[in-house]
Amino acid sequence: MTTAAATRSKTYDLVYIAVFAVVMAVCSWISIPAQVPFTLQTFGVFMAVGVLGGKRGTLAVLVYVLLGAVGVPVFAGFSGGIGSLLGNAGGYIIGFIFSALVMWAIESVFGRKPVVQIISMIIGLIVCYAFGTAWFMFAYTRSTGPVGLMAVLGWCVFPFIIPDLIKIALAYVLSGKVRKYAR
Repeated sequence: MTTAAATRSKTYDLVYIAVFAVVMAVCSWISIPAQVPFTLQTFGVFMAVGVLGGKRGTLAVLVYVLLGAVGVPVFAGFSGGIGSLLGNAGGYIIGFIFSALVMWAIESVFGRKPVVQIISMIIGLIVCYAFGTAWFMFAYTRSTGPVGLMAVLGWCVFPFIIPDLIKIALAYVLSGKVRKYAR
């Protein structure tokens, strides 16, 4: 690849990463308030990795989280700042990074076959749930008092399972169509 082509390729990579960081922000603003708000953030994460692949998709998720961490209002409810990450629901936001990393790892080992993509999204979601739930229990206990695992799962995971599986299905279908244009 020539120097000009390599530079153009890196520029496109940066633009795609930025675009998907913005997509995740817009998805987070579509929100129904709750203990952990119902948003389309996970859809944005799945789309980023589905369209851009593991490396660029994970970088897009990382950029999104870092933007929020420094105070840009990219999280649910137009919030941002380190306080958002340290709050009860912050573990789910950090969990997006781990979800993307897991999806990237699965893609690296097994390729981008359709069934692999769907399974990687499901496993990524489980990783996000696990990290977010553990953080929620820690943060909630520190601020309010002890809480049981089943209570937290009832607040933060069980109500989200069906909507998140629908988001996975939509992200899978749409990412396949969008990927054709993002090369």
